[in-house]
Amino acid sequence: MKFTAQQIAGILDGDIEGNPDIEVYKLSKIEEGSEGSVTFLANPKYNSFLYSTKASIAIVNKEFKPDSKINTTLIKVDDAYLAFSKLLEYYNLVKLNKFGIEEPSFISKTATYGEGVYIGAFTYLAENVKIGRNVKIFPNAYIGDNVIIGDNTIIFSGAKIYSETIIGSDCVINSGVIIGADGFGFAPSENGEYKKIPQIGNVIIEDYVDIGAATTIDRATMGSTIIRSGVKLDNHIQIAHNVEIGKNTVIASQTGVAGSAKVGENCMIGGQVGIVGHVTIGNNVKIQAQSGIARNVKDNETLQGSPAIALNDFNKSYVHFKNLPKIINDINDLEKKINGNS
Repeated sequence: MKFTAQQIAGILDGDIEGNPDIEVYKLSKIEEGSEGSVTFLANPKYNSFLYSTKASIAIVNKEFKPDSKINTTLIKVDDAYLAFSKLLEYYNLVKLNKFGIEEPSFISKTATYGEGVYIGAFTYLAENVKIGRNVKIFPNAYIGDNVIIGDNTIIFSGAKIYSETIIGSDCVINSGVIIGADGFGFAPSENGEYKKIPQIGNVIIEDYVDIGAATTIDRATMGSTIIRSGVKLDNHIQIAHNVEIGKNTVIASQTGVAGSAKVGENCMIGGQVGIVGHVTIGNNVKIQAQSGIARNVKDNETLQGSPAIALNDFNKSYVHFKNLPKIINDINDLEKKINGNS
């Protein structure tokens, strides 16, 4: 899809210097710009690339004044970085702006869907599924019995949504996500074998939640596993049964949250963090990457380490960690001197 400089300037409320009719059909970094692309310049460090880029259009700040001739058409805006971000959002919206029902796909006679939906080929909608308005479900997705999906949600190819799951509005579920699989529940028997405990709960995803590729969220044993509004989950995260993640919390890749843990609002959790089951983490908590959480955490704490301790304590301790061999040698030398003098 092509856009002219005039159209882009209208979207961004910008001023054009150059050819208003020049067309672009792709986005690029300024140092990799090519004919037919639009780029941006926000960091003065990259000013030199503006004079050599082959991009057809460049978005720049209004105060920018070139030192020499520029062949690229400029669109001047108040904030080039924010303007380009807005353009990225618009581009993504256009790219995903699909409608209709592709064949072959299976839609149960008891399933319902709202206006403006897109249901891609080889998608399966089971019994009593309820799909809101403007929902996009890309090919090869599975939507199980009694699932409810709110307006404007996007479900990418290969996602699997198990029965009874409830997903709110304006969510993004990326490829390979599995929501509602059985929680890890087994009880040991007298003969040493493990007996599976039925997992009869569900998963509730509230509004404005983003879930990264290959992340898994298990259904509750009873009740619900709950992801509150505004949560952002990275790729390859495991959320176990009966976990609750508070509003606007963000969690980075490869983190695992064990069963029945409760995470508060506005938390920031780094990659490869492990959180044991049945603990409560307060609001506004920050947990550094590769930390292990084995206790309850109060509001506003910042932790690092495994087991995790306060970040300031960890940094002070690390000075001694790296000097342990020398400290041990010094202690051994002191012991020898003491023993030699006794």
